[in-house]
Amino acid sequence: MAYIEFKNVIKEYKMGEITIKALDKTNFEIEKGELVVIVGPSGAGKTTTLNILGGMDNVTSGSVWVDGKEVSKLKNKELIRYRREDIGFVFQFYNLVQNLTALENVELATQICKDSLSPEEIMKKVGLKDRMKNFPSQLSGGEQQRVAIARAIAKNPKLLLCDEPTGALDYKTGKQILKLLQDTCRKENMTVVIITHNTAIAPMADKVIFFKNGKAEKIEKNENPISIEQIEW
Repeated sequence: MAYIEFKNVIKEYKMGEITIKALDKTNFEIEKGELVVIVGPSGAGKTTTLNILGGMDNVTSGSVWVDGKEVSKLKNKELIRYRREDIGFVFQFYNLVQNLTALENVELATQICKDSLSPEEIMKKVGLKDRMKNFPSQLSGGEQQRVAIARAIAKNPKLLLCDEPTGALDYKTGKQILKLLQDTCRKENMTVVIITHNTAIAPMADKVIFFKNGKAEKIEKNENPISIEQIEW
């Protein structure tokens, strides 16, 4: 069994008498320690997939497995524990607590999970050794995103889920953030999933999943992923 398995997943939303099928018998697998990029147009099902993987949404039918656990069958309390202990989230907008310092934002995440990592050490790893005592308003967009990534990594999650993590950043800063995610995957053997509209970053991934009309239409495995620093777009 693969580390992550999506098996014939259907996700439907009902709006009055209308049924919208966000995912339509979606299938894919992800191995432990892979960096996976999910690409596709708006409405293709990327975010729905990420929300289901992260335990923030349920499937209509089908099954989802993460590290031998059938996530799609977890009840509410079990889902809360799963989100708290197994998943790290990085969003497009940083969602930092404004009246806490950068370090305190990271520490806050480690207080709700077991087997967490040292917030100070993670802050150093993301290049913020000298910015720990600064508040979010005193940090640039790239620095705030680094704090958000540090907060997610410090939980020591099984799975790091990134929703358009460079969408609010300029080109140079965006590349720095993607390099940080790529390095984290390699050095920490952490499984990382990034959803994006930007197909140009696909060569950085171990695996690329192309979504269209609620399906994983094509899956490509890169035998030799390249550093994001070598990619131009």
